[in-house]
Amino acid sequence: MFTRIVHLTLKTNAAPEFAKVLEHDVVPKLREEPGFLDELLLISAGGPDVMAISLWDEREDAENYARSGYPQVLRVLERFIEGTPRVETYQVGYSTLHSTGPSEFLKESPITTPVPGVGGG
Repeated sequence: MFTRIVHLTLKTNAAPEFAKVLEHDVVPKLREEPGFLDELLLISAGGPDVMAISLWDEREDAENYARSGYPQVLRVLERFIEGTPRVETYQVGYSTLHSTGPSEFLKESPITTPVPGVGGG
Protein backbone atom coordinates (compact mmCIF):
# COMPACT_ATOMS: atom_id res chain seq x y z
CA MET A 1 0.00 0.00 0.00
CA PHE A 2 1.20 3.49 -0.81
CA THR A 3 0.18 7.00 0.27
CA ARG A 4 0.34 10.53 -1.11
CA ILE A 5 0.20 13.36 1.43
CA VAL A 6 -0.63 16.79 0.06
CA HIS A 7 0.05 19.74 2.39
CA LEU A 8 -1.83 22.89 1.49
CA THR A 9 -2.97 26.19 2.95
CA LEU A 10 -6.54 27.37 2.46
CA LYS A 11 -7.46 30.94 1.70
CA THR A 12 -9.37 32.87 4.38
CA ASN A 13 -12.97 31.65 4.73
CA ALA A 14 -12.50 29.01 2.01
CA ALA A 15 -12.86 25.90 4.21
CA PRO A 16 -16.65 25.35 3.88
CA GLU A 17 -16.66 25.58 0.08
CA PHE A 18 -13.42 23.59 -0.16
CA ALA A 19 -15.02 20.76 1.82
CA LYS A 20 -18.08 20.71 -0.46
CA VAL A 21 -16.00 20.61 -3.63
CA LEU A 22 -13.79 17.89 -2.16
CA GLU A 23 -16.80 15.72 -1.30
CA HIS A 24 -18.85 16.32 -4.45
CA ASP A 25 -16.17 16.72 -7.14
CA VAL A 26 -12.78 15.43 -6.03
CA VAL A 27 -13.61 12.23 -4.14
CA PRO A 28 -15.86 10.87 -6.92
CA LYS A 29 -12.96 11.40 -9.38
CA LEU A 30 -10.57 9.66 -7.00
CA ARG A 31 -12.91 6.66 -6.76
CA GLU A 32 -12.61 6.24 -10.55
CA GLU A 33 -8.80 6.02 -10.34
CA PRO A 34 -7.31 2.49 -10.52
CA GLY A 35 -5.89 1.42 -7.17
CA PHE A 36 -7.49 4.21 -5.11
CA LEU A 37 -8.45 3.02 -1.61
CA ASP A 38 -9.22 5.96 0.67
CA GLU A 39 -8.97 9.72 1.22
CA LEU A 40 -8.41 11.36 4.60
CA LEU A 41 -8.53 15.10 5.18
CA LEU A 42 -6.83 16.58 8.23
CA ILE A 43 -7.47 20.24 9.06
CA SER A 44 -5.56 22.22 11.69
CA ALA A 45 -7.90 23.42 14.43
CA GLY A 46 -8.65 27.09 13.83
CA GLY A 47 -6.01 27.39 11.14
CA PRO A 48 -5.68 27.26 7.40
CA ASP A 49 -3.40 24.22 7.12
CA VAL A 50 -4.74 21.04 5.53
CA MET A 51 -3.28 17.59 4.83
CA ALA A 52 -5.03 15.46 2.24
CA ILE A 53 -3.93 11.84 2.52
CA SER A 54 -4.81 9.39 -0.23
CA LEU A 55 -4.14 5.65 0.00
CA TRP A 56 -3.38 3.50 -3.03
CA ASP A 57 -2.97 -0.22 -3.69
CA GLU A 58 0.41 0.14 -5.38
CA ARG A 59 3.08 2.76 -5.93
CA GLU A 60 2.33 2.66 -9.66
CA ASP A 61 -1.32 3.57 -9.02
CA ALA A 62 -0.31 6.65 -7.02
CA GLU A 63 2.30 7.63 -9.61
CA ASN A 64 -0.20 7.32 -12.46
CA TYR A 65 -2.65 9.50 -10.53
CA ALA A 66 0.11 12.06 -9.86
CA ARG A 67 0.72 12.37 -13.61
CA SER A 68 -2.86 12.37 -14.87
CA GLY A 69 -5.54 12.95 -12.23
CA TYR A 70 -3.78 15.22 -9.74
CA PRO A 71 -3.21 18.15 -12.13
CA GLN A 72 -6.95 18.16 -12.89
CA VAL A 73 -7.88 18.03 -9.20
CA LEU A 74 -5.45 20.85 -8.47
CA ARG A 75 -7.16 23.02 -11.10
CA VAL A 76 -10.53 22.38 -9.42
CA LEU A 77 -9.18 23.31 -5.97
CA GLU A 78 -6.78 26.14 -6.83
CA ARG A 79 -9.34 28.86 -6.10
CA PHE A 80 -9.34 27.76 -2.43
CA ILE A 81 -5.57 27.38 -1.98
CA GLU A 82 -2.80 29.82 -1.07
CA GLY A 83 0.58 29.07 -2.63
CA THR A 84 1.72 25.75 -4.05
CA PRO A 85 0.77 22.48 -2.34
CA ARG A 86 3.63 20.25 -1.18
CA VAL A 87 3.34 16.54 -1.97
CA GLU A 88 5.05 13.70 -0.11
CA THR A 89 4.82 10.00 -0.89
CA TYR A 90 5.30 7.03 1.42
CA GLN A 91 4.92 3.31 1.53
CA VAL A 92 2.33 2.41 4.18
CA GLY A 93 4.12 0.47 6.89
CA TYR A 94 1.09 -0.43 8.98
CA SER A 95 -2.64 0.26 9.07
CA THR A 96 -5.26 -1.13 11.45
CA LEU A 97 -8.01 0.15 9.14
CA HIS A 98 -6.65 -1.53 6.02
CA SER A 99 -5.45 -4.74 7.66
CA THR A 100 -1.81 -4.41 6.76
CA GLY A 101 0.78 -5.79 9.09
CA PRO A 102 4.36 -4.91 9.87
CA SER A 103 5.47 -7.74 7.59
CA GLU A 104 4.42 -5.65 4.56
CA PHE A 105 6.75 -2.88 5.69
CA LEU A 106 9.59 -5.26 6.45
CA LYS A 107 9.52 -7.08 3.12
CA GLU A 108 9.17 -3.98 0.90
CA SER A 109 11.13 -1.27 2.72
CA PRO A 110 14.42 -0.24 1.11
CA ILE A 111 15.69 0.86 4.53
CA THR A 112 18.23 -1.69 5.71
CA THR A 113 21.06 -1.89 8.20
CA PRO A 114 24.35 -2.80 6.51
CA VAL A 115 25.76 -6.18 7.45
CA PRO A 116 29.05 -5.73 9.33
CA GLY A 117 31.97 -6.13 6.93
CA VAL A 118 29.83 -5.60 3.83
CA GLY A 119 29.72 -1.83 3.44
CA GLY A 120 29.01 -1.54 7.16
CA GLY A 121 31.04 -1.24 10.31
